[in-house]
Amino acid sequence: MSSAEAKANGVYADDKRFEKSLGLSDLGYDQATMQVSTDRYSSREIHEQEIDKIWMRTWQVAGRVDELPETGDWKEYKFADQSFIVVKGKDDKIRGFVNACPHRGNPVCSGAKGHANALVCPFHRWSFNLEGNLRSVARPDLVGPIDKDNLGLPKVSVDTFAGFIFLNPDPDAKPLMEYLGEEAAEYLAPYHLEDMIPVGLNVQEELDCNWKVVVDAFQEGYHIQGIHPQMGDVIRLDPSKERYNFIGDHHLVVSPFEVKTDGFSPEQEVDGIRTRLPATYHGAKEVMPHFDKLVADYTNADGKIEFPEGVSGHTLLQKATRETLSEKGLDVSGLSDHQMTDHYGWLFFPNFFLSMRAGEATAVVPVPHQSGDPNKSIWHVVRYAWLPEEQREAARTELTVVEEQGSYPYFLVLQQDYDQAPQQQRGLRNKGLKHMTLALEEACIAKFHREVDKYLAAD
Repeated sequence: MSSAEAKANGVYADDKRFEKSLGLSDLGYDQATMQVSTDRYSSREIHEQEIDKIWMRTWQVAGRVDELPETGDWKEYKFADQSFIVVKGKDDKIRGFVNACPHRGNPVCSGAKGHANALVCPFHRWSFNLEGNLRSVARPDLVGPIDKDNLGLPKVSVDTFAGFIFLNPDPDAKPLMEYLGEEAAEYLAPYHLEDMIPVGLNVQEELDCNWKVVVDAFQEGYHIQGIHPQMGDVIRLDPSKERYNFIGDHHLVVSPFEVKTDGFSPEQEVDGIRTRLPATYHGAKEVMPHFDKLVADYTNADGKIEFPEGVSGHTLLQKATRETLSEKGLDVSGLSDHQMTDHYGWLFFPNFFLSMRAGEATAVVPVPHQSGDPNKSIWHVVRYAWLPEEQREAARTELTVVEEQGSYPYFLVLQQDYDQAPQQQRGLRNKGLKHMTLALEEACIAKFHREVDKYLAAD
């Protein structure tokens, strides 16, 4: 079905999403704002409660399915001082285990990833098959009679969605799709996330801030004029046009990417799109040549751009994006025009932020630091791109683990966010500041912290 037919038949999942969405005025002041205690960013006691009541009980992204292409491939996932391994079995199923031998607790796997026909603890050479069952022990004459059936690796819940591996430390966790919600799956399906690969940005680095500072930062656009001034001079931040979808513990905010039009000429709008959009969405660079061709159709001999009613730089950008992706053989017929250009910001609780646009996504995933210091965290930032299958392996960007903190050169907008996070953490540690007070536009931060409150209050 073509995009036009899909739109005519009203089958866009995004149309359904819009019908169920709320505007900021629908939320009400009390729902959109709140005071957040500053001690939850630096208190070790609260940090330990979060580990026990949030991190040990929720589904989290542990990697990508294509990181484990072969039987016996494994990788480590960790947060705070907790270590897990996910491994691909002979039946192609991905399973997860606590990375600790049931004999004496030694880590079974060392390093970030590897390949093995069996998982063998290096301490005493106890061997486990890829299903986590105890297969053999070294020197059984020194071990004595044991019940192998009850000495397998401790299991954790693992499932996959949209090309991501999800892990929940609770072996009895509710099913992943029940946790994420069928609505979320339906809304994300047309993006083809399962076919995306890391391109250009795939970085893991320690940060001098609490993991929630990172989450908060990507839940609002209010900071643009302060932290991203190069964007604020041309980008329209209009909360009246933002739409919110609250799905269980998670949420989505849709913000139009619009260059200011009040007092702006068509030339200024077009220039704003050309110079600002690629700074945030790398995939926009390949759209610009086609965008320029479309703009040329409305440019007279004197170089003046004249748009008729119903045509703008924004609508031409949508058209250029759709046609550029379609010419690459990618099926974008299930995506609306809004999804060609606008910012769709997902947060899957507790820590999986996903910024979506047709053809690409940026993920920001912070976790608590292994030291147990609540003033530190580790983030993994990845830019995923949807490419024709024959181009994917050549374009794939492998993970960079930054050894010298602050040495990695992020693109400008992300670098500004990176620099800001430890600044805020320093301010939040002041004992004289008891609360931070959220503004209306920061409704998604309020939603996130209400979920934190809910989990911390649970038995």
